[in-house]
Amino acid sequence: MTPPESGLVVIDTNIALDLLVFDNPDCVPLAAALAAGELRWIVTAPMRTELARVLGYPLIAKRLAHRQMEAARVLEAFDARVHLLADTPPRAPCVCKDPDDQVFIDLAVAQRALLF
Repeated sequence: MTPPESGLVVIDTNIALDLLVFDNPDCVPLAAALAAGELRWIVTAPMRTELARVLGYPLIAKRLAHRQMEAARVLEAFDARVHLLADTPPRAPCVCKDPDDQVFIDLAVAQRALLF
């Protein structure tokens, strides 16, 4: 993986779940780059709110219970890894069909970050 020049990345909720809950082996390089400080995971408050909501979905809650994980601990792990930006960026010129995903696009475009 070649990090973006800025090192900034925006990670959508599905990939965040792969990193924080599912231990998806495809995410090992991303996890390593984040841990090494080669990449800086940036978020806004609505992104954290979405993750908290998704952690309550029945299928995700079942997976958490199976892995003996608590949603609160996942959110703590998220908080420890991300850089929360105070301002929500303006809407990007490219629009996603899924309105929940638009916040990720908006931030990636505004910050010229790589979007996962």
